[in-house]
Amino acid sequence: MERIERHPILTFKRGKKIRFFFEGRELMAYEGETIAAALHANGIRVLRYTPKKARPQGLFCAIGKCSSCLMEVDGIPNVRTCMTLVKDGMAVRRQKGRGEFLD
Repeated sequence: MERIERHPILTFKRGKKIRFFFEGRELMAYEGETIAAALHANGIRVLRYTPKKARPQGLFCAIGKCSSCLMEVDGIPNVRTCMTLVKDGMAVRRQKGRGEFLD
């Protein structure tokens, strides 16, 4: 696993180990870590695909300014995973297209 240790803007305050789920697969993270950073540490580099041409996108700015990290988190689409902290038991998945709310 390769954790992001330094960033020019963000600081990382990691707490205890927790688990979360990415597309049904159980992964490990630390409290205080963003979802995108936790995915990166677990080897997940593609966070979404562009709506029109399905081109892969990964972690880019890590400060919430771009749309490269938008994912579905606990059923909520278009979550900026570079800004949202991972939580124990959270379910994360790549969304298709622009993301839709499910009933």
